[in-house]
Amino acid sequence: MTPTATFLIVLVIGIAGGLIFDRLAGPGWLTRQIAGSTRSTVTSALVGVAGAFVGFNIAAILGLTGIAGLIGAVVGAGVVLWAWRTIR
Repeated sequence: MTPTATFLIVLVIGIAGGLIFDRLAGPGWLTRQIAGSTRSTVTSALVGVAGAFVGFNIAAILGLTGIAGLIGAVVGAGVVLWAWRTIR
């Protein structure tokens, strides 16, 4: 894969992961009252993108390429989103 295609795929993985996570976990009642639901969705998508890039780069450091690197992006997005939700 070209670097541009890899970048776009990891970006889409992060956005999709953030949106799915936000849909499943959802914002808390207080968050919806104060910030609204749109802000939480955008934030979850951005955190998912950050996690996907972290996961992809850790997979690359470990020597995983191709599909394994993309699976690392999915795992990274999930772990960072879970940690972000737990800490928040």
